[in-house]
Amino acid sequence: NIALGMGADVTLLDTDLDKLRMSFWRYNNRVHGLASSKLAIERQVTEADLVIGAVLIPGAAAPKLVSNDLVAQMKPGSVLVDIAVDQGGCFEDTHPTTHADPTYQVHQSIFYCVANMPGAVPNTSTYALTNATLPYTVALADKGWQQACRDDHSLALGLNTHAGRLTNAPVGAAVGIDAIAPEEVLS
Repeated sequence: NIALGMGADVTLLDTDLDKLRMSFWRYNNRVHGLASSKLAIERQVTEADLVIGAVLIPGAAAPKLVSNDLVAQMKPGSVLVDIAVDQGGCFEDTHPTTHADPTYQVHQSIFYCVANMPGAVPNTSTYALTNATLPYTVALADKGWQQACRDDHSLALGLNTHAGRLTNAPVGAAVGIDAIAPEEVLS
């Protein structure tokens, strides 16, 4: 919204075509949507003034979608913001920075890779997090963790370990540990 409000030409890349269609309607046809592919990423990144990497694979490391070679081809002064920094980053040259020292240069581009970006607005981010998690907290308090997870699949997906066993398959795959299905714990 901010970029559109400032008159920017915004292009979204995603592998989920339904999300792209929804963005098209949500922003009244003011954003471009492209199915994400290696070629689409290369073309968009080399022409961009600002690239925001917001890749999330829950429980797993983010894939490296922008290589160092690709950054070398970007416009001088271009900026890359890696929202996925907490999952390892989706740019090859990503490394976590802090609010005190947030940027660094790669080739002729500037990287902003602050871990825990919401920490810049602690009051607002705390309210947002509390609003999002309060229903789960109430369910856990009212029903106990097992029943709350049985009743709400999205809450069960948050179960990562139980009795010394990993219950999150993406985390297991990322670290090379076998995981059991959460349903085994909850049955």
